[in-house]
Amino acid sequence: MSGLTPDSPRPTDIRLHQKSRLLEITFDDNTTCMLSCEFLRVYSPSAEVRGHGPGQETLQIGKEDVNITAISPVGNYAVKLTFSDGHDTGLYSWDYLYELASHYEALWRDYIGRLEMAGVKRKTDSNA
Repeated sequence: MSGLTPDSPRPTDIRLHQKSRLLEITFDDNTTCMLSCEFLRVYSPSAEVRGHGPGQETLQIGKEDVNITAISPVGNYAVKLTFSDGHDTGLYSWDYLYELASHYEALWRDYIGRLEMAGVKRKTDSNA
């Protein structure tokens, strides 16, 4: 993943819809996305989730009901999301949020596939 450049899309609006547990992000290139709190939690950029190298990722399970309890700006390049399960160590850069938005479908299918391979059933079958 590349770093921020002057041409990198940047959020112009970030809104949390707590009831539906969706984070709505609008970027300055007119891209708008709705990312579920579960999706953002399981794709946290933290070392706790991603590990310290390829193959060291930790599959996150039981995150269907997680919500975001706080959104804190980090400089003018990222936000720190605090989740209802206490997780708060991931810094979501603008580039990473844009990457998640751009590849949402494939990433979600990958996550569901990894859960199935691990024999884990999600509580709900709704699409996050």
